[in-house]
Amino acid sequence: VNLSEIKFYTFVEGQLAGIDDVIISATGYTGAGGFELYIKNKDAEAVWKKVFEAGEEFGILPIGLGARDTLRLEMGYCLYGNDITDTTSPLEAGLGWVTKFTKDFTNSANLAQQKEDGINKRLVGFIMEDKGIPRGHYEIADADGNIIGEVTSGTMSPSMNVGIGLGYVKVGHHKSDSEIFIQVRNKSLKAIVTKLPLYKK
Repeated sequence: VNLSEIKFYTFVEGQLAGIDDVIISATGYTGAGGFELYIKNKDAEAVWKKVFEAGEEFGILPIGLGARDTLRLEMGYCLYGNDITDTTSPLEAGLGWVTKFTKDFTNSANLAQQKEDGINKRLVGFIMEDKGIPRGHYEIADADGNIIGEVTSGTMSPSMNVGIGLGYVKVGHHKSDSEIFIQVRNKSLKAIVTKLPLYKK
């Protein structure tokens, strides 16, 4: 399989490490490029070993979900259960580009109405100005101390050495360069709403 011919967000089926019917998908969730492999359970150990044998000379290491979560947050990629849930809408999350109203789907009538009426909150990315690490469920306030939203994901960015996060804020506070204040342990720490991705190479 020629990996350079697989376009982003597409996949092919092929052979890998002598295993047939492997789905090779260009849907990496870190912004770093790369591929995801879908294989039968019975073949998982063999493929794992072959990948690590092939990558040994390059210093390949197994990296867990914590690292993946940090990288996806630097890119501003939503995580279901945090940034998108069954109580949020794709329009609020800035995912209208994957919401096509050309046919009916679950809750399509309500979402179409929401699109027509307009949304009240938006998911935004932000970078901390003050020193601190935002965490999920921390409140977000405006400059006057009024609560305008909530953090959904937050961490210390190892690439930028600063706290970053995603959260929902009331429309009007969602524009790039807006000042918001994250409520961290009885302190109000300033952050700046920033266009995604948060980490720009």
